[in-house]
Amino acid sequence: MSAIKEDDSLEAAPVIVERTYGASVNDVWKAITDFDQMKQWYMPALRAFEPKVGFETEFSVEHEGNKFPHIWKVTEVVPQKKIAYTWRFPGHPGESLATFELFAEGENTRLKLTHSGLETHDGRNNPALARKNFNWGWNELGNELEKFLARDIAFVIERVFDAPRDLVWKVYTDPEHLKHWWGPAGLTMISTKVDLRPGGMFHYGMKTPDGHEMWGKFVYREIDPPKKLVFVVSFSDAQGGTTRHPMSPTWPLEVLNTTTLAEEGEKTRMTMHGIPINATAEERKTFKEGHGSMQQGFKGTLDQLDAYLASVQKRSKA
Repeated sequence: MSAIKEDDSLEAAPVIVERTYGASVNDVWKAITDFDQMKQWYMPALRAFEPKVGFETEFSVEHEGNKFPHIWKVTEVVPQKKIAYTWRFPGHPGESLATFELFAEGENTRLKLTHSGLETHDGRNNPALARKNFNWGWNELGNELEKFLARDIAFVIERVFDAPRDLVWKVYTDPEHLKHWWGPAGLTMISTKVDLRPGGMFHYGMKTPDGHEMWGKFVYREIDPPKKLVFVVSFSDAQGGTTRHPMSPTWPLEVLNTTTLAEEGEKTRMTMHGIPINATAEERKTFKEGHGSMQQGFKGTLDQLDAYLASVQKRSKA
C-alpha cells in the first residue's frame, strides 16, 4: 500500500497507508475479512478470523527465522466500509489499533489503513521502531493484496539462467549492463538512467530500426538485493512522464512488476509477476488478452539477457 503520509519526526504519529485497487468494494472487503481468503495473501498462520466485534485471535509471524506472536481483537465492523482491531504482543501492556476503511472510486476501491497507538505497541516505548516495522509490513502486504485481487489476470514468466544470482542482480540493476540487453529485440538503447532506491526510477529510451523513439520507466517500490525487486512499469517520454501505450490506448497506464531471483545451485531462477494497477475494467481486459504478445516479447528480452550473461562470464574468465 503506497502513498505513505507520515512525518518521521513525529514518533507517536500513526502510520497511514493508502492504495487504490482494481476491484470492487465487495471483493476487497472479502479479501480483508474472509478467513479463507486472508490466509492466501495476508496471514498464512492465522488460526481463525471473524469480522465480529469482540472476536479475538492469536497467531505468529515469522521474520528472519524468528517467530513473533500477536493478538488481534476486533473493535469495530461496518460491513463493506470499515473494520478495526487492536494489535498487541502477548505479555506486553501496550496495544495499537489498525483501522481499514474502504471507499468506492468508480470500478475501483481505495483502501486506507491507519495504524495508531504505536508509541507503546512493543512494550518498550519505542514508537520509531514500531512505525518502521509496520510501515514496511503494510507496504509489503499491500503488494500481496494487489497480486491476490488480480490473480485471474496476472502475467507470470520464468527463466533459469546459467549464472550466479549476484551477477543476474547486477546486470538487472546497473545501467551500464541494462543498456546491453533490456528491451525488445531489434531496438537500440539510446538512454539508461537508474536511481536504485524506493521511489527512484529506471528511465530508458529506445530507437526502432526506422528511427522512432520509445521511452519507458520503472518506479521502484521495494529493493531486496539480490533477491527481489518490486516496481511500477509504465510507458514514458524523454522527460520521465507517464504516457499511454503508443499502439494500445486501452493498455493499463501502470503495471506492478515483482521480480524474484532464486538460487538453484550455480544457476538462477528469475520469476516475473505483473498485474495492472489503478486500471479500469477495459484496461484489465486488454492486459489479460495481451498475455500471448507479452510472452513473446519477454522471451526475446530474456534471450538477450541470457546471451549477455554468457558474454560477461566469458570475459571474466579470459
